[in-house]
Amino acid sequence: MASRLAEHLDTRSRQLQAGVPLAGTGRLVRVSGLVMEATGLRLPLGSVCEVQDGSRRTEAEVVGFSRGRLYLMPTGDIEGLSPQALVRPLSHPAALACGTSPGHRHARHLPMGDGLLGRVVDPGGQPLDGRGPLQDSAAEPLAREPINAMERAPVREPLDVGVRAIDALLTVGRGQRLGLFAGSGVGKSVLLGMMARFTQADVTVVGLVGERGREVKEFIEEILGEAGLRRAVVVAAPADLPPLMRMQGAAYATALAEHFRDRGKHVLLLMDSLTRYAMAHREMALALGEPPATKGYPPSVFARLPRLVERTGNGLHGVGSITAFYTVLTEGDDQQDPIADNARAILDGHLVLSRQLAEQGHYPAIDIEQSISRVMHNVTPARQQQWARHLKALWARYQRNRDLLAVGAYVPGSDPQADLAIRLQPQIAAFLQQDMQAPADRASSLAALEALLAGAG
Repeated sequence: MASRLAEHLDTRSRQLQAGVPLAGTGRLVRVSGLVMEATGLRLPLGSVCEVQDGSRRTEAEVVGFSRGRLYLMPTGDIEGLSPQALVRPLSHPAALACGTSPGHRHARHLPMGDGLLGRVVDPGGQPLDGRGPLQDSAAEPLAREPINAMERAPVREPLDVGVRAIDALLTVGRGQRLGLFAGSGVGKSVLLGMMARFTQADVTVVGLVGERGREVKEFIEEILGEAGLRRAVVVAAPADLPPLMRMQGAAYATALAEHFRDRGKHVLLLMDSLTRYAMAHREMALALGEPPATKGYPPSVFARLPRLVERTGNGLHGVGSITAFYTVLTEGDDQQDPIADNARAILDGHLVLSRQLAEQGHYPAIDIEQSISRVMHNVTPARQQQWARHLKALWARYQRNRDLLAVGAYVPGSDPQADLAIRLQPQIAAFLQQDMQAPADRASSLAALEALLAGAG
């Protein structure tokens, strides 16, 4: 009996490797917008299917079911499909070989490994950089079990990101998750590129979710650069892809980061953007009939975001870490946008980019008044925290008196702290600005901060 079972599994594995679908065939009975409906199959959510109509083949994923019908979301173009097209479940031989749980037997598996370093791939793991097939990689499940919160290593070590304003005033801890809140055109991609090149990390994973196709190439060639790409993996899911593939791009980037973390690497994950990931899920949920709630976002969107974010962070004690930066687009620079408000609650801090500073030519345009790192007190000495509070107080005092200075109504001597803030404003502004090609290590940033405040008396 055991030998026959082993022979059967070996036969099924060879069939899967040869592209033979699993037993069972359904029929396509309806296509409505983004959703396809099929009958004749019983599959769990997340299963991967193939829709075949003559010579045309399209992959789709099970995203819902009701009354004997499966709801499928395509991963590619569905032009040309006709009623009663065949629907077959697919799986990957790795799903049987690696002993995944029954709920993941039909789940999608994608390539992961050192062979992806320096490469640009799409959400399906296919190379986009024209450098041939991937080498030194193996298929692993996209869905992973989260780490028990009590088994994670705490955030106790500072991370040098090479950006002076962040290292000195908003220190990041290794394994922290932060949001980069910005409107359009205020320099968020440039800041991401600086951190990708300058941060002390073993591996960088970049997820470009919902970006314009033109911006993908520009980010890789002009912002990330050859040096940054050499130790990085870029997953590009442009805006013209179906919403399921845009969501899969974010999940794939996260799974790649988990892969390297579980092998003891310190990983930097940069995802641009969390908002477009939420928008892709909104498209799917509305197509499936889920009612909109807050500003058109269905409730499931706000349940999905923490599931993605919580997969990052420190691993088990003594293993690796994922330090993650998620960009959050604020429509009209509205910090109370529902996605921005939800992201602020589930992340370990936020960096706010100011349009006003960007219009003044102040880059990176980090608003140090509105930004905060929630683990800074755990990873920095008390003296640095005092310096940071002092500089923030001086910056805030100057901002409150800007209008009076502009109209000549400020009276020197009426407020000694305001006088000091006005006198030091040029030095403070110079300290907070940084050229995108000039890294500033943490030690030199702290020395510059101490020297600046020593002149304050």
